Amino acid sequence: MATKDPREFEATILTRAAGQLQRIRDNWTNETASALRDALLYNRRIWTVFAASAAEKEHPLPREIKQNIANLAIFIFKRTSEIESSREPAPQLLDTLIMINREIAAGLYSRG
Repeated sequence: MATKDPREFEATILTRAAGQLQRIRDNWTNETASALRDALLYNRRIWTVFAASAAEKEHPLPREIKQNIANLAIFIFKRTSEIESSREPAPQLLDTLIMINREIAAGLYSRG
């Protein structure tokens, strides 16, 4: 099995997370709670890895880009927490998470 370029791999998992969130948003019902929890957990895990990697001193990215990744991760964690703690989360709350994942993935694919 051929090893993927790290940027392509990151773009793929972001695209997968965005797709999960989009499917939940598009098929929103009261029964989506479990699927929503799973998709938010998956997305949070991805962004936790990105934030931890960017925080490493020896990471080769420029400081400004690493700071941008950290800021995005913090935003995503806050939005995720808002959705999870809402008694009646609205599907529109997923829009920003979906858009961020897709935009970052598009940037990674174009650099690959």
